[in-house]
Amino acid sequence: MKQSFDSFLKTSRERIEQQLEYCLPASSNLPLNAALRYMTLDQGKRIRPCLVYAAAHTLGPINCDTDYVAAAVELIHCYSLIHDDLPAMDDDDLRRGRPTCHIAYDEATAILAGDALQALAFEQLTLVNTAAALTLVRELAQAAGPEGMVKGQAMDVCATNTHVDLDYLETMHLHKTGDLIVASVSMGAQSNACVDTKTLEKLRDYGRAIGLAFQVKDDLLDSEGSTAVLGKQAGADQQHNKSTYTSLLGNPGAKKKLAQLHGQAIKALEQFDERADYLRAIADFIVKRNH
Repeated sequence: MKQSFDSFLKTSRERIEQQLEYCLPASSNLPLNAALRYMTLDQGKRIRPCLVYAAAHTLGPINCDTDYVAAAVELIHCYSLIHDDLPAMDDDDLRRGRPTCHIAYDEATAILAGDALQALAFEQLTLVNTAAALTLVRELAQAAGPEGMVKGQAMDVCATNTHVDLDYLETMHLHKTGDLIVASVSMGAQSNACVDTKTLEKLRDYGRAIGLAFQVKDDLLDSEGSTAVLGKQAGADQQHNKSTYTSLLGNPGAKKKLAQLHGQAIKALEQFDERADYLRAIADFIVKRNH
C-alpha cells in the first residue's frame, strides 16, 4: 500500500536526518564541528533529498545508495546556503529562523564549514555500491561547479545593483537553483536503477521546471511574505537591489509564470504511472508553500 504524501515526506526527512547525523563529525569543542551540525541537522524543508527519494521510488525500491545520494545533494545545498549568506555575497543574518552561520560563529568558521560540507558530499557518493557511482560523482560535480550552481551564483553577484532582463534572470536561476534540483531528480533515479536516456531526460525536464518554479515562488514569498513566517529577512532582494521575477513581471505576472512552470513539470511526468505521484505532489508543494 502506497504511503500518503505527508507520510512519504515524514519518512524521507527521517531518513535524511539519520544519514546526515551519521556522516557529520561528532560534537566537540572545535567550533567547526559545532557549526556543521548547527547548519545541517534538523533544518530546512529537505526538498532536494525528498526529490531524490521520490525519483528513486518512481523507478524502483529506495535503498542505502539512495540515502548516500540524498545526503550528498543536501550537503551541497547546505554548503551553498552558508556561503550565500556571507557578507561578501548576500550578507544575510537570518536563515531558517536562526542566525546565519557567520553570525552564530564567525566568518572564518562559516567559510570552512561550507568547504567541509562540500567535501563530505562527495565522500558520501564514494559509498554508492553500483556501477553508476562515478556517473553520480560527475553529475553532482557538474551541477555544483562552474557551469552549474556556482555559475548561477557568479551571475547573481554580477547582477547586484543592476537591472537584468528576463533571459538573464532565467539563465541565472536555471544554474543557481535549478541545476542542483535537476541533479537531485536525475541522481535519485539512477541510484537504484539503470535508466534509459529518454526516461532520464523527461525527469530532468521535470526538474528544470520545478527548479525555476521554486525560485519564482521564493521571489513571490520575498515580496509578499513576512520575516516571521519565512525564517529569513523578507524583502531582502529589494534591499539588495536585485532583479527578481516579481520586479520584472510584477506579482500577477510572476504567479502566471509559476502556474506555467507547474504545468510543464506535470506534463513531463505524463509517461510515468502512479509511482511518480510523489514527484507530482512535490511540484504541488513547491508552488503552494508559504515559506
